[in-house]
This record gives sequence, structure tokens and C-alpha cells, in this order.
Amino acid sequence: MEVKIMKTFVGIIAGVGAVLLANQAFATQPYNVEVRDHQKTVIKRTPQVVEVCSERKVSGDKTADTILGAIIGGAIGQNVTKDLPDGATAGAIIGGLLGNQNSTANDGTKLVCNKMTRYNESMETIYSHSTITFNYYGKTYTVRFQK
Repeated sequence: MEVKIMKTFVGIIAGVGAVLLANQAFATQPYNVEVRDHQKTVIKRTPQVVEVCSERKVSGDKTADTILGAIIGGAIGQNVTKDLPDGATAGAIIGGLLGNQNSTANDGTKLVCNKMTRYNESMETIYSHSTITFNYYGKTYTVRFQK
């Protein structure tokens, strides 16, 4: 019976030793898995409507007032002097002179405003991608993926 106990004891020790050796062999092969999230910096543009005003040079062009005065003067001259041959011409000349003299067009500057879209920019860090790195039979692999 003692021999049987001894054989059983040796078998148990051999089994435990084999397990320990197998674990030690596996431990020499580092099993390392690393998952990392990667970030990137982007510029975020936010639209903003603003009113921009500037001084604009305006001409004192009196042409439109002169032409309007000549048209009105010609019409009045033709109706007043129906029997005279050049009544419309005289009325147009006098109306043009009066239209030019009474014109309100002035040289100078005028404030002109326009609405424009401008953009406020800000830096922002956002998720880019993830990687998983692992060893397989002594070789290191890295795989890129999106969450």
C-alpha cells in the first residue's frame, strides 16, 4: 500500500510540475493587449452675421434732375405755345436749366451699411479613431477601428 501511495504522490507532484512549467512557458510569451483612443484637434467655425458700415463717396450728378426738368419744360412749352414753332424747344431748355439749379444732388460721402457673415473660429479636440495592439506568436499587430 505504501508503494501505491508513493506512486500517487509522485503522480500528483509530476502533474503540478507540468502545470507550473506550462504556465512558466506561457509567461515567457507576454500576452499584452492594449486599446487606445486617439484624438485630433479641429478648427470649429461658427457663423455670425454682422453689419459693416463704411463711408462711400457719392457724386453730385445732376443729370437726372436736368433731364427730368427738360422733359417737363418741353411738355409745358408745347402746350403753352401751340402756335409758335419752337415753344417745346424753349420750354425744354428753360426746364433743363431750372431742374439743374434746383437739384438736391450733392458731392460728398454717405454711410452705406451691409450685412455680412463672419466666422468665429475655435480649436476643439474630438475623437479620431481607436487602435488595438496585441502579440500573436511573437509578432506585434496593430489594428485601427472606429467605435
